[in-house]
Amino acid sequence: MKKILVFLCFLFAINNFAQTNNEKDIKEIKSLLKSQRLAWSKNNIDEFMEGYWKNDSLKFYGSNGITYGWENTLNRYKKAYPTKDHTGKLNFKLNAISKINDDAYYVMGEFHLKRDIGNATGIFMIILKRIDGEWKIIADTIP
Repeated sequence: MKKILVFLCFLFAINNFAQTNNEKDIKEIKSLLKSQRLAWSKNNIDEFMEGYWKNDSLKFYGSNGITYGWENTLNRYKKAYPTKDHTGKLNFKLNAISKINDDAYYVMGEFHLKRDIGNATGIFMIILKRIDGEWKIIADTIP
């Protein structure tokens, strides 16, 4: 009986530890997305891009196909959103943050841009990976 009690306590502790880690991961991911939202709304695309993996393997999938690499993604954003009138004020609605494995999550959500040149809305899905202790977007898609 004592062994069963010890085993159950051990399982309970592991479960609580896993939930705490998941909550910490989600909090960090939300913080990253908030930083990106604020940078975007200041028309600071360079700062916005700090949330992305600075690597040639980064993938952005949009209406014009796949853009490969951090530098190409930065250039794509700067070309599509050249002024504050284009970036506007960004808001997100996060619909799902789901764990893939210990070091990866996907996020599905909606974006809303309030702009003088016309508002824009859409959906997105990003994949984040913990790289060198930090969450980075490794793949992004906007249909």
